[in-house]
Amino acid sequence: MILFFALLFVAAAIAGACAFVIFWPLALVHLRDRHAEVRARFGEGAFLKPAALGWLLSGRYRQIVDPQFTGLATPARLSLMTILGGLVCAGLLWLVSTVLPA
Repeated sequence: MILFFALLFVAAAIAGACAFVIFWPLALVHLRDRHAEVRARFGEGAFLKPAALGWLLSGRYRQIVDPQFTGLATPARLSLMTILGGLVCAGLLWLVSTVLPA
């Protein structure tokens, strides 16, 4: 039963990844087109750069006063948190399943 719930958390992480690959590239294109100075800080290939992901995850994107951009970045942030949370919870449940006797 524990491994079933771990699998459900993996499924939630996959759903978060699907949303992430939709919203984060759109947010990066919006930055490129309308806020080049912010996009220049991340350089080319910012999709998986730790600096860009940390900026998104910490919520510092809210400093940009642009409702269209925050409308794209907020779902990207939530999906990134879903990915990380789902994988962490799945890993913890997997550890519990290896420690507890069947």
